[in-house]
Amino acid sequence: MALDDSYLQYLRRRRGMDHDFYEFSLLTERKPVAWPGGAKLALWVNVSLEHFPLNPVGKPVKLPGNMTMPYPDLRHYTLRDYGNRVGIYRVLDALKAYDVQASFAINAELVERAPALVQHLLQHGGEWLGHSWNMDSAHAGGLAEADEAALIERSLTTLRAASGQPVRGWLSPGKLQSARTPELLVAHGVDYMADWVNDELPYRFHAHNGSLWNMGLATEIEDRFVILDNQHSEASWAQQAVDAAEMLLAEAGEQGGRLLTISLHPWVIGQPHRIKHLETLLAHLSRLPGVWSAMPGQILDAWVAQQAT
Repeated sequence: MALDDSYLQYLRRRRGMDHDFYEFSLLTERKPVAWPGGAKLALWVNVSLEHFPLNPVGKPVKLPGNMTMPYPDLRHYTLRDYGNRVGIYRVLDALKAYDVQASFAINAELVERAPALVQHLLQHGGEWLGHSWNMDSAHAGGLAEADEAALIERSLTTLRAASGQPVRGWLSPGKLQSARTPELLVAHGVDYMADWVNDELPYRFHAHNGSLWNMGLATEIEDRFVILDNQHSEASWAQQAVDAAEMLLAEAGEQGGRLLTISLHPWVIGQPHRIKHLETLLAHLSRLPGVWSAMPGQILDAWVAQQAT
């Protein structure tokens, strides 16, 4: 028996995708962007500062990097805590040495747990992003809407009070989202999120109650993903980031400005046997002509200004 014709009718079928979260477009077909000062490549370095609870609940899901051994899992807890006690200071020194601007995605619980670290970050400077409350705060299906709204509000309120910044951006732990996360971010005054990694330039993301921008923070050249998950050497990680920069610069020469994002975790790259590879990477990037090191809010503002004209 043949199927009824209604089975073949899908009103939302169209070019590219079947949803309205954002417009479909090919990167090569978009209006070219020119970064300030004639730069071809915008560089966004983000440092994630995380607190992993010693006894995570893991609901609605357990986030990557969490405790894996029976409580108390001191082996993994203390390694992650090392990033906030030691590793971050090496990372900050490297950023300063090569005059690289950076943003900091911060678990808001660190404002209470690590006030000395917070003061050091304020002295260093840089843009803060919301990174939820801690690394046991997963924004995923199964989290009640009221609970997620309270989590976002608590995190942003804490970070805004501590930093004196508007905290325009958001990076969800594990880059996970529930179906409501974007609209809750819009409701709490967030301008951009960094969870969707399906593009290399900002794009407008539509929620039910408004819209915000997505600025994808690449996973493929993230220190933790390459070194720990893929088990590549530290030197290989640095070379992969260099390769990405040079490829994007070549594309920018023909198609308009490009964006390179580097995601760092102090408990990973701040180790004494790894920090030199971050320094090598930053030194190389600082020597490349046409690279604009900037914070994500600055990059987004430059992008938006040109898209509106």
